[in-house]
Amino acid sequence: MENVATGEAQRAAELPMDNDAFAGFYERSARPLWAYLARVSGDAALADDLTQESYVRFLCAARTWDGEVAGRRYLFRIATNLLKDHWRRAKSPSIEEIPEELFAASSNAGQIESLALLGPALAAMRPRDRQLLWLAYAEGYSHREIAAVTGLAAASIRLLLFRARHKIARLLREPATGQGRAK
Repeated sequence: MENVATGEAQRAAELPMDNDAFAGFYERSARPLWAYLARVSGDAALADDLTQESYVRFLCAARTWDGEVAGRRYLFRIATNLLKDHWRRAKSPSIEEIPEELFAASSNAGQIESLALLGPALAAMRPRDRQLLWLAYAEGYSHREIAAVTGLAAASIRLLLFRARHKIARLLREPATGQGRAK
């Protein structure tokens, strides 16, 4: 009798996600995924498009539901690949320029002030550095998880994050005029 119950539970875990499970997963993961894409790309409209496309591809993938953590990691991997594909395509001018302040994630005054300082520094960084910092500090991913999402070697994540942290620290110390300090 116990083997039958174990077999049924195992088959249930191998089934694709049902509608209710997906609705809950979407509710918990859509905002962090959009924030990641918006911050890394610097374009809220692109983040909207890539978020939607990421969920479409997530649902179309012939994968079993491995749980919340694995599903979220897989979703971020899809989004990262879509972002890389976008960067590889020829650049076309944006219809509208949207300042980063409009898509700040929080209305808390202290966080908005921090974002006002952090936004220009992040914008001055390479997309890969923004991506690594976001995954590590906004999403709380480990080095191994960041490697899985970005496709980079796990051994190189620590060094790349170190360099990205030092670069953003230097950018935050520079005067707001956009000119570096004279050395």
